[in-house]
Amino acid sequence: MAKTNPGRFFEDYSVGETIHHAVPRTVSGGERALYHALYPARHALYSSDAFAQGCGLPAAPIDDMAAFHVVFGKTVPDISLNALANLGYAEGRWLKPVWPGDTLRSTSDVIGVKQNSNGKSGVVWVRTKGVNQHGEVVLEYVRWAMVRKFDLDAPAPETVIQELKPVLEASDLVVPEGLDFTGYDFTLAGEPHRWGDYEVGEVIDHVDGVTVEEAEHMMATRLWQNTAKVHFDASLREGGKRLIYGGHVISMARALSFNGLANAQIVAGLNGGAHANPCFAGDTIKAWSEVLDKAETGVPGVGAIRLRLVATKGGEPFTLKGEDGKYLPHVMLDLDYWALMPM
Repeated sequence: MAKTNPGRFFEDYSVGETIHHAVPRTVSGGERALYHALYPARHALYSSDAFAQGCGLPAAPIDDMAAFHVVFGKTVPDISLNALANLGYAEGRWLKPVWPGDTLRSTSDVIGVKQNSNGKSGVVWVRTKGVNQHGEVVLEYVRWAMVRKFDLDAPAPETVIQELKPVLEASDLVVPEGLDFTGYDFTLAGEPHRWGDYEVGEVIDHVDGVTVEEAEHMMATRLWQNTAKVHFDASLREGGKRLIYGGHVISMARALSFNGLANAQIVAGLNGGAHANPCFAGDTIKAWSEVLDKAETGVPGVGAIRLRLVATKGGEPFTLKGEDGKYLPHVMLDLDYWALMPM
């Protein structure tokens, strides 16, 4: 009897089931060190305990995107091992900081399914929660992936598609307990620009670029125990090119956004996201942002800013979609998120 796990296929999902993902993970200061080695991550709140304490927190948390990757990685063997593509995100919220020493595990509720017209694959929607050792939910998000069918003769399930919020309200965001930006040190943070200095509609070229290396992306993907075969096994991809994990592109773009958004310290909400085109080793990631909205949070000195973060590999700056409404070939990531910033 086979003891290995081939992963789930589209016909293996049913709406309403809860999947408890294996292998909890305890994070440490090593998580931060390796994350900052892989990406040019320099946001002060995550780099310095002393700076974080000056903002009312007990210490520097683990980077928000690093926490996201840990929780996401747990889900891959059950959700996207046989996925053809990770299609999008919605309703993502960071609910509690993740501290060194926390142990994270993940659960996912299947909330939607839809078989594709070709009968060879379908889309699965899941709501995933990351839970710490105290049973507290530290983050949650919805994602949907296109997953292959194993049995092409399996009957199509009844289509179920949940209505999701296109954008989180500022009131949906959770400000970490104790956070207070009234004594914020702009000199140590690296830039003088505060919440009031940004205008809705403003676009920011983050200037710098980083060429993706094969070894670094595989190290990052292994760090988060993401087992998706397309990231490691070159024989599974046309042309023998491993697909770069989309989270690697997210973290690279977020880190590059420091230049121009150094004070967008905390990622608090994920409104939506698309991995528009694949990324491969040798591609050079550059990034730009657009300010989509701003809101007050009611917490002293803390404002919320809604940003579109776009990662590209060449192409005209500040271009996103063609006349047909499709993403241009040079656009790799289109991420819509809320960040917390000193007012």
